[in-house]
Amino acid sequence: MPTLVVILGPTGVGKTELSLQLAEEYGCPIVNADSRQISRDLPIGTAAPTAEEQARVKHYFVGCKELTETYNAGQYARDCKALLETLFNQYETVVMAGGSMMYIDAVCKGLDDTPDVPDEVRTALREEYAEKGLQWLQTEVQRLDPVYWSEVDQQNPQRLMHCLEICRVSGKPFSAFRKNRELTPEERGFDVEYRLVERPREELYQRINLRVHKMIEAGLLEEARKAFQKTGVMDGGELPNSLNTVGYKELLPYFKGEYPLERAIELIQQNSRHYAKRQMTWWRKQFRS
Repeated sequence: MPTLVVILGPTGVGKTELSLQLAEEYGCPIVNADSRQISRDLPIGTAAPTAEEQARVKHYFVGCKELTETYNAGQYARDCKALLETLFNQYETVVMAGGSMMYIDAVCKGLDDTPDVPDEVRTALREEYAEKGLQWLQTEVQRLDPVYWSEVDQQNPQRLMHCLEICRVSGKPFSAFRKNRELTPEERGFDVEYRLVERPREELYQRINLRVHKMIEAGLLEEARKAFQKTGVMDGGELPNSLNTVGYKELLPYFKGEYPLERAIELIQQNSRHYAKRQMTWWRKQFRS
């Protein structure tokens, strides 16, 4: 049976180089499982594989969606499984690398069996969010589903609202619908081999801080400015999900003159460290419980 080798680990830990080494060793392509890297026009802030790295090894799901295009774990799982069926006709082993926990789980564990959400529930929740803001969303998710709260990107309103939608429709926590077992190889059609990449906390945090400075030097400010202009954010438009993420959302107030660049850099570093901590909590819970 073919094998999917999944390279896991927090942001900034070094998944890219390891995945390249393994893909070259196996003579196979790499399937990206980082939701941030799927949108095009954001290679610097998402630390997407460079042109040179993609020349070394064929990559899939990198820079393939528009900034304003909605794309979620369910869509990714369906697209990825269709791709893997084709790839496994050519390769005994395929490498997957990324830090998006829900994307990897959707492929390896299967999609959650959640109830349908009526349009009126979705609309009402979005109106409440528009009126009460992100902090209200965060408080509600923390109150109704502390398990999901400990795992989710707590700054991502789309994921928080989806959790509340399910809570309101079902009367149960969203996490109660999450699959808590691995699909069998027969159900998936392939084996899965996980490789968790870790570093000591201080070393990881130093790498993250340094990487943010390197992103600034590489042109992150111009990349973010162009993305905000392209999506209409600079003219008052709504921040799309692709840009409501670490590395970009902290720069918007800077462009608006609300704080200096130094503060924006500090916030990107801080939020990146927090995200890395949540990722490691997730992986350790998955593999060491």
